[in-house]
Amino acid sequence: MPNTLAHELVHAYDDARANVDWFNLTHHACTEIRAANLSGDCSFSREFDRGRITPISIAGAGARCVRRRAELSVGMNPACPNAATAAAAVERAWQTCYADAAPFESRRAVP
Repeated sequence: MPNTLAHELVHAYDDARANVDWFNLTHHACTEIRAANLSGDCSFSREFDRGRITPISIAGAGARCVRRRAELSVGMNPACPNAATAAAAVERAWQTCYADAAPFESRRAVP
């Protein structure tokens, strides 16, 4: 429950701060990247519980999770025709949005 609440609050913050156009796939990708990254959705323990971390796949697991979850969410947007379009939107937003920790000072400051 705390992860879900944090995830949705990141969306609310983004919607208020950045006036997200939810049919603009790059906007949608950005808020999904931020929500997955800042809410704990992609923590080591959650990914381990999902069976997505093995001894040879530890490095970069969090970023892979954030990307995967963002692509899945954008792919469900009615404006998104296919998975490749969702992946392209996530790629366009990735560098800026993955680094954006607002309203926290840094990703490490996330409760």
